[in-house]
Amino acid sequence: MEGNKLVGELNEKFRNSSPEEVIGYFLKDFEGKTIFGTSLGAEDQVLTKMIADIDHGAYIFTLDTGRLFRETYDLLKKTMEKYTVKINIFFPDTSKVEEMVNKHGINLFYDSVENRELCCQIRKVEPSKRAFSGIDAWICGLRRDQSVTRFATQVVEWDDGNDLIKVNPIFKWTENQVWEYIIKNNIPYNLLHDKGYPSISCQPCTRAVKPGEDVRAGRWWWEEPEKKECGLHSSKEK
Repeated sequence: MEGNKLVGELNEKFRNSSPEEVIGYFLKDFEGKTIFGTSLGAEDQVLTKMIADIDHGAYIFTLDTGRLFRETYDLLKKTMEKYTVKINIFFPDTSKVEEMVNKHGINLFYDSVENRELCCQIRKVEPSKRAFSGIDAWICGLRRDQSVTRFATQVVEWDDGNDLIKVNPIFKWTENQVWEYIIKNNIPYNLLHDKGYPSISCQPCTRAVKPGEDVRAGRWWWEEPEKKECGLHSSKEK
């Protein structure tokens, strides 16, 4: 209850605040207890720039699932160099990956939603929980218009799964606003975006989208839209 009460108060506090004001508050008032989790997507590149402008020493992490695109690794290096920030990399537990693959196959995620969720759990959710150890607030780049699973996103939410505050500074931004900011500020971005990939994660689970498809259509395209979350941003939290 205390967490939900605080979330309500913070949403009221930030009703008309800019993303930079929201970020600045958490980096200062939750100093040492706030973490930014980046997937190196367009939204997260925007937030990396904002965070670096406020505090180069902010705690930033990313997940290396072992199945990422080469372009993602190239962007990771370029981003750290441009903004002189450290992005801590968390990997999945090797023994759990080996057990999963040997039992279900190397590309198990195509076989069922359950297998895909298991893969995401081991490669993403569990490593992120290690990153969240000792943390009170998590900054991320969710936007309301990204998918049907995110339409109820607020600037501040309570993450029951991780028992911390989740902060979404650009939750109201449109895709056009994101790209206008990237271009204006010369922010490095994943080159796959120029090849029709608006949303990028693991290589086997990401494809380019077709004209008219939504920005998340290229993620787990063999599943129903309502199921397209990896567990880091469960719709059950909303």
